[in-house]
Amino acid sequence: MITHDSFDFAFDPSACESCGGKCCLGESGQIIISESEIANMAKVLNLPVHSLRKKFLIHTPQGYSIREIKLENGQFACIYFDLEKKRCAVYDARPQQCRTFPFWDRYFYKKDATFYECPGIVTEM
Repeated sequence: MITHDSFDFAFDPSACESCGGKCCLGESGQIIISESEIANMAKVLNLPVHSLRKKFLIHTPQGYSIREIKLENGQFACIYFDLEKKRCAVYDARPQQCRTFPFWDRYFYKKDATFYECPGIVTEM
């Protein structure tokens, strides 16, 4: 069970096994990745950094973001979300933004959205 001092819920990472990747699917958004995370991901994927940037990232005003793919149902998925296995293909190299989910500021006051998106939320600790 993972907790965060500012949030009144906990996260059970074992729920990820049955979730289907709700945090990796849905509305389009930005998946910000830092320079050190880019270097680490490139190393894990055995790619030159410039190739990773060109093929898998987009440059935004906030920095680099991981590309998304548009699905037939109108939703979007992180390009590293394995749609068959329903899990992250670069889990060990995922960016901090992904590592800190569901403890994001946007969920601090919107718990109902958090519960909908993440079955690993535990409110009774």
